[in-house]
Amino acid sequence: MTQYFQDDWMNQCLESLHPKRSGSRREDLIKKKQQDVVRFLEANKIEFEEVDITMSEEQRQWMYKNIPPEKKPAQGNPLPPQIFNDDQYCGDYDSFFESKESNTVFSFLGLKSQLASKAEP
Repeated sequence: MTQYFQDDWMNQCLESLHPKRSGSRREDLIKKKQQDVVRFLEANKIEFEEVDITMSEEQRQWMYKNIPPEKKPAQGNPLPPQIFNDDQYCGDYDSFFESKESNTVFSFLGLKSQLASKAEP
């Protein structure tokens, strides 16, 4: 299986953010979304690594640079989680959630379906 992050360069990325003020609704929502993605990946045995963009300006800039312009918000920076496969942008949490609801999440992540891989010898 592919990884969700790679130490030297991101393989598949799940960005995390440590907010400045604890306990805010926005922080709680970001954390809940991150946990939802992590639970899905763990449940499906998809290897990943979380990258804390507050700890590396280089990784934060890499993430911002590699999100397609049409996917960036009109104002401000994109909020975590942002998901990548290698250096290919998969999408944000809303896109991830929609793909889960429509049973296309493996395609969204750029992975073979678990069902297809179980059928192969």
